[in-house]
Amino acid sequence: MILLSGPVDYAMYNAFREKLETALESMPGGGVLSIELSTLGGDPEVARMMGEDIRFHSDLVPERRIVLLGKAALYSAGTTFMSFFARDNRYLTRGTRLMIHERKLSKNLEIHGPLTSCIATVEATLNEIRSSIAIQNEGFENLVRGSSVTMDEVLRKASSNWYIEADEAFALGLVAGVL
Repeated sequence: MILLSGPVDYAMYNAFREKLETALESMPGGGVLSIELSTLGGDPEVARMMGEDIRFHSDLVPERRIVLLGKAALYSAGTTFMSFFARDNRYLTRGTRLMIHERKLSKNLEIHGPLTSCIATVEATLNEIRSSIAIQNEGFENLVRGSSVTMDEVLRKASSNWYIEADEAFALGLVAGVL
């Protein structure tokens, strides 16, 4: 069992990697590994790195089942991490809430210099935004796959922070069960 709580950041990632390696060494041929998580959010790219570790190790040994138990709060980056688990491997404790929102950007754009370099600066920022939207939507698609939630619905609700209680998440098919 791996226990994680607090902000999804590089400190959590380092602790997660150490605990994951230790846990997997003890179960080389398969079994069930439980990861418990409670977080108010954090860095979505760190959540994606952790999720890719889950996807890799799940694919590497198909006999191994890695399950997530969300406790109390799985906000933002926590929900991103959850999206990397197969729906049948996602569980929440009673009273847990998910929070789904769009990625946020805070950036000052300074434009000065020759006009052609100004266009390049604006296009680079626009490319960054488009790429971030694509990554965000890939995570949303993973989250809602196999559920009754449509991409249109998640995109509409995520723009204003969508909070989902555990029982509702189960009813929508986002998780396999509420414990």
